Amino acid sequence: MTVAETTFPLPNTAGLRIPAIGFGTWQVDRTAVAAAARAGYPAFDSATMYRTERAVTGGLADAGLAPTDRFLTTKIWRSDMTERGVRSAFHASTRNFGVDTIDLLLIHWPQAAASNLETWKTMEELLEAGRVRAIGVSNFDAAELDALAAGSDTVPAVNQIELHPLRQRKALVEESRQRGISVTAYSPLGQGGPVLRDPDLTAIADDLGVTTAQVSLRWLFQKEIVSIPRSSNPDRIRQNIDLDGFALDDEQMARIDALPKQGRN
Repeated sequence: MTVAETTFPLPNTAGLRIPAIGFGTWQVDRTAVAAAARAGYPAFDSATMYRTERAVTGGLADAGLAPTDRFLTTKIWRSDMTERGVRSAFHASTRNFGVDTIDLLLIHWPQAAASNLETWKTMEELLEAGRVRAIGVSNFDAAELDALAAGSDTVPAVNQIELHPLRQRKALVEESRQRGISVTAYSPLGQGGPVLRDPDLTAIADDLGVTTAQVSLRWLFQKEIVSIPRSSNPDRIRQNIDLDGFALDDEQMARIDALPKQGRN
């Protein structure tokens, strides 16, 4: 089975699984989405704040695919975190995607505990009505997960966080997993290039004959962490999902695990 065909379980759902890799759509256009669809990305991650939901739909159409052919994620933005706001944003997202049901709906950024809970309760109702297949959060730390759990028995299916070899966030990953929450890594190649220029990652990539980006994404895959790389470069889009034909051995995995932290953890 290829990486693109691999899915990971979402424990807090009725048997739903999430693709191991998806395409992030922050600051990308329809052309990039179409390139990703043609390259075989099985999932697309958007958000109302990104304003890329229509680009996802259009890019998939350009590649000869329907929105229902791919796993779609979107997120509720801060300004929509009320019962009315969530419902309005959700219905706008379904129109933009051209679907009746969205695979995964997330709270984009945590706000005050009361606001998080009001948003979550409304998302629960959408879940119970079958309008979304799973609900989750993004950028939540352990205390924010605790506060949500104090007001609801519904455990998030996903916690989407910034995570890459130079910001591994081991404690939060473990905390999420202990609660049965799947972790998704956004910005899995970092921001601004330090990951791609890291000498240890570069050395491993040279030994394997692949790119540093491929090493970073393969590391996440072998840890069973979903990744959603993004790019507007067609070659990089294809390379970032070409993670078959090589694997990191135990020594290489341990070497990456031991990289010094170069960012907030």
